[in-house]
Order: sequence, then C-alpha cells, then structure tokens
Amino acid sequence: MDPDAVARAFVEHYYRTFDTNRAALGGLYQDNSTLSFEGAKTQGVAAISEKLTGLPFQQCQHNISTIDCQPSGPAGGVLVFVSGSLQLSGEQHALKFSQMFHLIPTAQGSFYMLIDIFRLNYA
Repeated sequence: MDPDAVARAFVEHYYRTFDTNRAALGGLYQDNSTLSFEGAKTQGVAAISEKLTGLPFQQCQHNISTIDCQPSGPAGGVLVFVSGSLQLSGEQHALKFSQMFHLIPTAQGSFYMLIDIFRLNYA
C-alpha cells in the first residue's frame, strides 16, 4: 500500500462527493467514527450524515492546495491532512480550511474514516 496514492485517491473522492452529493458521504464512516466540525463533535454514521447534510449551504466547491499523509500504526491506517479553500455558492470570497482524516483499512480492502476534523482558517 502506498499511503500517498491512498491519500490522493481518498481526497479526490471525498471532496468530489462532498461538492456534488453530501448525502453519499455516510458510506465513508462507521459507527465508531467521529467528526469534529468547527469544534462540534459528532459520532456515528447517522449523526455525521445528518450534520453534513444539514450544513447551511447547498453548494460549494473545494479547491485543494496541499495533501500531506503518513502511515498510521501497524494495521495500515493513513493520516491525511488537507489544506485549501472552499467557495460557497453566492459568496464573493473563498474560505480557507484545513481538514484531517484518519483512514482505517476495512476487511473488504477499502478504507473508512475513523476521525474527521474540519476547521475554517480565519486570517
């Protein structure tokens, strides 16, 4: 497993799905997954899906600036740190953000997000 390839493929899939069909992101989490979104913690597939689909905007476009990753533990996990900007529909200025994912391999050969931490970066 190449952690860089896993991170790049995951990031592309995650943000493409977030920007086009947030409801489909639920499949990337499991019941032990935790999302920290701007400091508010949510756990479990249903609660995380509700949080993401309930965000107060309908459309956005993520633009990724950097992707950093490291292998995590003997089980083949991957830590992924992303920085970039997101443009909300109807807004003039893009917002800078950082997001960290802890990906854990599944028995089926894919990955799920154990931990997802998102923060806007205010200047």
